Amino acid sequence: MRTTWEEAGWERLADGVARRRLPGWDATVGVVAGTTGVLLIDTGSGLREGAELRRQVRDVLGREVTHIVLTHPHFDHVLGTAAFAGVTVFGATGLGELLRREPEALAGDAVRNGADPEATAVAVDTLVVPDHAVCGERTLDLGDRRVLLANIGPGHTAHDLAVCVRCGPDEPEVVFCGDLVEESGEPQAGPDALPACWPAALDRLLSLGGEDARYVPGHGAVVDARFVRAQRDELARRFGVSPH
Repeated sequence: MRTTWEEAGWERLADGVARRRLPGWDATVGVVAGTTGVLLIDTGSGLREGAELRRQVRDVLGREVTHIVLTHPHFDHVLGTAAFAGVTVFGATGLGELLRREPEALAGDAVRNGADPEATAVAVDTLVVPDHAVCGERTLDLGDRRVLLANIGPGHTAHDLAVCVRCGPDEPEVVFCGDLVEESGEPQAGPDALPACWPAALDRLLSLGGEDARYVPGHGAVVDARFVRAQRDELARRFGVSPH
C-alpha cells in the first residue's frame, strides 16, 4: 500500500498537486503529477534533502520524478538537484550560466546561513544546472496535465520562475511563486535582488494566477491574491517604487 502525501509530511493542494515545507530554512518544494510525468519544483538545500524528496515522491506516486523546475538560484532551493540523475531541469534564462559561473558564491551563501561546509561542497561540486531555459512562458506536458512555466522576474533575483498549475474544474489554480512571495517572514532582498522591479513582478504573478488562485510562497503557508497584493504594496513602500 502506498504512502499518502499527508503521511509523508506533505500538504495536498489538489489532485496530483502537493507541497512540503522543508526543515531548516522553511523552503517550499512542490510536486505536480500527470499520467506521463512528475514535476518537482525546487530540490532543497543539499543532496541528502534531495534524496529524501526523491524517495518520498516515489513512495507516494510509485513513480520517479521526470522534470524539475528551479524557481531561482538560492542554495536552499537548488542544491538537492544532483540527487535526481537524468531528470530534465528547467530554469529562467541565465540561471544555468549563473550557477556554473559562481559556484563559490553559492557555497559561501549556504555556509554563512548554517549549512554544513563539507556537505555543501559536495552538493556544489555535483550540482546539476538547468538544461532548458525559459524565456517568457513555456508549457510543460505531463500527459493529462499541462503546467505553465513563466519567467516573471526580475524581482527577488534576476532569474525568478513561477509555476502555474490548472487543477480540476472545481479546484482553484495553484501558483508556485518561489521567493517572490514569502509568508513566514518579511521578503528577503539580498544583494542579488532587484527591488525596483519586484512589485511589477508580483503584478505579473497576479495576472498569471488570477483572483481565485492559491499562491504557494517560497517560505510559509499558502496564501491568496489579497496577501500577494498586500505584499506587493509593502515592497513598493519599502523600496520607494510604484506598486503598479
